Amino acid sequence: MSSLIASRRYATALMSAAEEGGFLDQIVDELKIIGETLENSRDLVHALRSPLVKGDKKIHILEAVFKDSVGEKMLIFLGLIARKKRAGLLPEIIREFQELLDVKRGVINVDVTSAVKLSDLQVDQLVDKLSVSTGKKVRARMSLDEKLLGGVAVKIGDTIYDGSISHQLLKLKETLVSEIVL
Repeated sequence: MSSLIASRRYATALMSAAEEGGFLDQIVDELKIIGETLENSRDLVHALRSPLVKGDKKIHILEAVFKDSVGEKMLIFLGLIARKKRAGLLPEIIREFQELLDVKRGVINVDVTSAVKLSDLQVDQLVDKLSVSTGKKVRARMSLDEKLLGGVAVKIGDTIYDGSISHQLLKLKETLVSEIVL
């Protein structure tokens, strides 16, 4: 079974259990803590992925690291994935869980690239317009690319809306070249 399929299954199972048990918000908060810990500790991630570290040892490691910051239900889940030899997938499980949560809450991730840093007001206005056009809550990830010359490029899923000056100049060039050839 591929790691993506396994990660999605564990994330889905955790989501279902948390919703049915009425502790979804608690699980979301605890997964955020676990995710931040994993991001800041490559050694922990390597230990969880290592085939040399046995499942029981991984359970003890997870309990030692997270016993004071997560609840009993999360510790049970962490023990389960360690026993099933899936502890190395924990970062992927967290990512899949976040995607499922975003779908459940109607949130989409949007990548916005601009030539210059946008003001907070400009970002808010852009996010509002994107929310209206998509009908969903928008989580915008902002980045800069001076090659755009001006304007913005917005990526929603696989769709790119490119309103940058460099894109407009490229389209103008293509139009002029096609007219000359004709």
